Amino acid sequence: MTRRELVVFSLEAWDDVWRRNQYLIDGLLRADPDLHVLMIEPSNDLLHSLLSGRRIRRGRGTRTAREYDGRLTLHQPDKLLPRVLGPAADASLRRSVRRVIRRLGLSEPALWVNDPSWAGFVERSDRPALYDMTDDWLAAHRTAREHHRITINEDTLMARCRAVVVCSAGLQRSRSRQREVVLIPNAVDVERYRVTRSRPADMPGGPTATYIGTLHEDRLDVELLVRTADALGTEGRILLVGPNSLAEANTERLRSHPRIVMLGARPWTDIPAYLQHSEVLLVPHLVNAFTESLDPLKLYEYRAVGRPVVSTAVAGFRDVGAGVAAVSGAVFPSAVAAATYAHLPTQQYDGIPDWADRVAEFADVLADLWGPASE
Repeated sequence: MTRRELVVFSLEAWDDVWRRNQYLIDGLLRADPDLHVLMIEPSNDLLHSLLSGRRIRRGRGTRTAREYDGRLTLHQPDKLLPRVLGPAADASLRRSVRRVIRRLGLSEPALWVNDPSWAGFVERSDRPALYDMTDDWLAAHRTAREHHRITINEDTLMARCRAVVVCSAGLQRSRSRQREVVLIPNAVDVERYRVTRSRPADMPGGPTATYIGTLHEDRLDVELLVRTADALGTEGRILLVGPNSLAEANTERLRSHPRIVMLGARPWTDIPAYLQHSEVLLVPHLVNAFTESLDPLKLYEYRAVGRPVVSTAVAGFRDVGAGVAAVSGAVFPSAVAAATYAHLPTQQYDGIPDWADRVAEFADVLADLWGPASE
């Protein structure tokens, strides 16, 4: 069998909080014993640490994941220069990745770009590339400088990549105007989410409304979440489980509320337990062009456990039907409060997409990169 090599430029690190990249890479490695993957994690910003007054720590560098028989290598580069200084910052990062590729002996890797800031690597490489677009960063609120850089990077990837994969119908609609794209939405390990779990020891007692996912300024409607907590009775709690990327002011608003509990990130293997033991599952997302581009993992995770869901009218949740109430922001707090105390039963829904199916679809796209045209 021919060894297959893949370099993945990821928006997330390989850690205990699994997202699309981890599920797909895990599935691909388990399905193909001849696949070797180098995953490039988000860089470690040395200057930012210095300016923030924190202890300067080097990135995690190059290491081998515990599983997969040494076929998954992880690398977190150090970013030495800020991007405001121009192309030199990105050039330094590209050189560090090329050194790792040479050191690992990867001779003919295909490139999988999830983080568009690596567009320059694709532009300067003769290797076949795939752009896996999971967010519409052009629709996110960014400075003019950042928006200009994102536009250039995306135009490069759309022009140079052999294949473009999008995760949502919204991205398919917008990007199909520019070129052919392949729609591969997200999914869930259905059976794993349905195995009965014990209530987590750190989960608050009493009726609980739970949100699973990264707390992110581009997605989370903090004002709505606070109003929802205000609408709960004294026994109810809102539980937030996931990494916190909110600004300090919004973080303090949530932490100081007596009926909001911020647990922070929890391992991906523990997430089903928090969902199973919640009275209702929440999606208090902003409704805007950016969230319209998403295909939230929580859509599939929530459906797999079968607990009732209250969501704002965002993409993915609007047309689900049974078990999901997609409501306006004005109605959201009262709908959550009602569901929190309704003691609704768990349901089992059919037709929930499994990651095994998505892995097979992604493998088909990658096969074209490793085909005759890339040899």
